[in-house]
Amino acid sequence: MMRRREVITLLGGAAAAWPVAARAQQPARVRRIGVLMSLTEDDPEDRRRRAALQQALQQLGWNEGGNLRIDYRWYGGEIARARALGKDLIELKPDLIVATATPGMAALAQQTRTIPIVFVAVSDPVGQNFVASLARPDGNATGLTFFEFSVMGKMLEALKQIAPAVSRVAIAFNPDTLSNPPFLRAIEAAAPTLAVELVKLPLGDAAEIEGAFATLARQGGSGLLFLPDPFIFTHRDRIVGLAARHRLPAVYSQRPFVAAGGLLGYGVDVTDLFRRAAPYVDRILRGAKPGELPVQQPTKFELAINLKAARALSLDVPSALLALADEVIE
Repeated sequence: MMRRREVITLLGGAAAAWPVAARAQQPARVRRIGVLMSLTEDDPEDRRRRAALQQALQQLGWNEGGNLRIDYRWYGGEIARARALGKDLIELKPDLIVATATPGMAALAQQTRTIPIVFVAVSDPVGQNFVASLARPDGNATGLTFFEFSVMGKMLEALKQIAPAVSRVAIAFNPDTLSNPPFLRAIEAAAPTLAVELVKLPLGDAAEIEGAFATLARQGGSGLLFLPDPFIFTHRDRIVGLAARHRLPAVYSQRPFVAAGGLLGYGVDVTDLFRRAAPYVDRILRGAKPGELPVQQPTKFELAINLKAARALSLDVPSALLALADEVIE
């Protein structure tokens, strides 16, 4: 059964545990950081993330336009664009780069092993060789992870609870994202106990989405589970609309899908991860080595349910699931 979770990492809030006096020591020169964002500049979620980072940095004594310059680049979930914009940021020779999501971190890791990197919302930093270990990264990068692979089984379970007639679940993912295999294995491990057939639904091109959904809808008893990915998140409004049009129950990896009209969401607040990244940026700009700062894991997963979407699909939300929800959208 899915439960609201508090996942305490092995080193918890270690990022914030350094002397307050150190924060008050203002550097003599303007420092420069690059930020490689996974969405688009006009996306409301992107604006919230930027605001959270800038506000948290300001609280630590870093003021954009004063002692800090921030150069943003947006790759909109496109991996080739992430590589190009990562190169662009590296050529600016910043003091540090903040990388969003696995494609953004991968783009930077391929091009620099010297510029300090703070990553945000990366799924498998050890498996992707971005860091040596969570406890001691050792290289030029550290940051915050986004997901626990075991959560995928709970997402599948929640979908079956709210849509028990679903017998086939399409796992929607971007085939170009390197962190997919552990997610897929976790879902495959959970499927037998839930009596569902799994099918893979690669979505690496916006033009593929509508045709894939139409094909799936023609097969009765189908539902959808979306792996976390910037490309999928960038196209969330279109994806949610198509799922509704084709009457496909779906569970998503972040709350904004549910706010956009999606049925179920279970995941981490990425805006909060940006806020939590600021202390690492602060420490590194003041002289700390990224390789000595432990990678932090999510501390909270939230379940969101959209009752309007459930009614449109003629689904009754079980009271037990409603009781576990962190947010219910009417």
